Amino acid sequence: MAFDDIDAVQAALARQDYVCGRPLATVAFLALKLGRPLFLEGEAGTGKTEIAKAIAAALGRRLIRLQCYEGLDASSAVYEWNFAEQMIAIRAAEAAGGADRDALKSELFTEDYLIARPLLEAMRPQPGGAPVLLIDELDRTDAPFEAFLLEALSDFQVTIPELGTIKAPEPPIVILTSNRTREVHDALKRRCLYHWVDYPDFDRELEILQARAPEASKALSEEVVAFVQRLRGEDLFKKPGVAETIDWAKCLLALDVINLSPEVISDTLGAVLKYQDDIQKLQGAEAKRILDDARSGLPS
Repeated sequence: MAFDDIDAVQAALARQDYVCGRPLATVAFLALKLGRPLFLEGEAGTGKTEIAKAIAAALGRRLIRLQCYEGLDASSAVYEWNFAEQMIAIRAAEAAGGADRDALKSELFTEDYLIARPLLEAMRPQPGGAPVLLIDELDRTDAPFEAFLLEALSDFQVTIPELGTIKAPEPPIVILTSNRTREVHDALKRRCLYHWVDYPDFDRELEILQARAPEASKALSEEVVAFVQRLRGEDLFKKPGVAETIDWAKCLLALDVINLSPEVISDTLGAVLKYQDDIQKLQGAEAKRILDDARSGLPS
C-alpha cells in the first residue's frame, strides 16, 4: 500500500497536478487499500481519465489503457495472433522441404507469435509492480463485452485456447470510466467502488486551472473559470468540461490575451464549445451578457 491515508492520496495526486476533492481521494484510497476496481462515472471532460494517469505516475506504475468502442470484443481486448509472421513461418517451412504439420502448428501458436492487447498485458508482471489498468469509456461497449469483463476482473485471469489460462501474479489496479451514454450493468458495478465525478465548483476549478496553466494570471484564470461556470448553466447541447477550460486558457495565453472580451470570446469559442449550434448561441450580445454575469460574481 503506497498511501498511508486519504491526505497522502490528495498530496500525491496534487504533485501530479491533479486537484482532487476529499470524496474522490477517499474512494481512490479505499480502492487501492482493498484491491477493488474503481468505477468512475460522470460527464466527459471532468477528469476521470486523468486520475488514472495521475495515480499511475504517483505510484511509479505502468499505465495500460483499454480504450473502449462500439463492437469491441474479448479477443480484441486480450490478444491476437500475428498472422503475417505465421504465414512467413509457414512459407519458410514449405520452402525448406516441408515440416511435420503437427510440429509446425505447435510452433506457430507460441508466445513468439502472440500480440498482447491491454487486458493480457495487464495480467503480466511489470517492472515496479502491478500496472494501472484503465478501461476507458466502458459505456461505449455492449453487454457481451461487459459479461466477459466481469469474469476477467473477478479472477484476474484470461484464457487463450492455444496456450491455456494466464493469471495475474499480482492483480492490476483497475480504473473503469463511463460517460453514462448508457447504463452499465449492476453486476459489474457491484464488483467496484463507485464515484460520480461532477463538474467542480468555482474554487476547485480555479485551483485546477492554476495547476495546469500556471502561466495564466490570476485575473484571467478567474474570468475564464467564471465564464465557463456560467456557460454550464446555459441550454447547450454539450456543456464544457474542465479539459475545455484548460484548453481555452492555453489558447488565450497563446494569443497574449490579458482579459476576456466579447470579441475574444467569439474568436476562440471553438476551444471551449464543440458544436456549431452551441457556438451560434454565444454570438454577439449573448457572449457579453454571460461575461458581464460572470464578472459580477468575481471578488472586486
